[in-house]
Amino acid sequence: MKKIVNTMLIATIVFTAFAFTPPVKEKVTITESTIIWTGKKVIGSSHNGTIDLKKGYFEFKNDALVGGHFEIDMTSITNKDLDGKYKEKLEGHLKSDDFFSVEKFPTASFSIKEVKKSDSSYSITGDMTIKGITHPVSFDLIMKGNTSTANIEIDRSKFDVRYGSGSFFDDLGDKTISDTIELNVTLVH
Repeated sequence: MKKIVNTMLIATIVFTAFAFTPPVKEKVTITESTIIWTGKKVIGSSHNGTIDLKKGYFEFKNDALVGGHFEIDMTSITNKDLDGKYKEKLEGHLKSDDFFSVEKFPTASFSIKEVKKSDSSYSITGDMTIKGITHPVSFDLIMKGNTSTANIEIDRSKFDVRYGSGSFFDDLGDKTISDTIELNVTLVH
C-alpha cells in the first residue's frame, strides 16, 4: 500500500511539474525577418513593398507553439515597385491619415490567441491591431526549423483604412482599391 501511495505521489509531482511549466519565449530575429505587403485595385494594377518588424516572439510549451506577440513598425512602410517621385508619393500617402496614420499610430501588433496543430502547419487565430482598432485574424503558419512563414489576408476596412474602398464610397469605378491587403511573412527565430 505504501508503495502504491509513493508511486501516485511521484506521478502527481511529475504531472504537476509539466502542467505548470511556464511557456518559453523565443525571440524573432528582426534583421532576418520580412513582411511583404501587396495592395491591389479591384480592376488592374497592384503595388507591393515591405514593412519592418519592430519586435516579436513565439511562446512554446513542451516544444508546442502556444502563443506569441509581434509589433510592426508602420513608419517603415516602403514601396518596391515604383521609383523616384511616384515611390515617394505612394509611401507618403500610405503613411498619411488616408491610410495608416503612422504619425498617430506608429506601430501595429498581432497577438496569438489560439493555436491548432495540423500535419504540417499551425492554424493561428489572434488579435490584429491597426490604427488602435483590434479585430481577429486567422491564417496558417508553417514552421520549418528556425523559419516560420505565413500568407495573411487583412480586410483594411475593418481598421478604418478607407481610402478608395468600395465598402465606404460609391462610384469609384476602376479607381476602387481592394479592401484586402496581402501580407507574406517570413520570421526567423
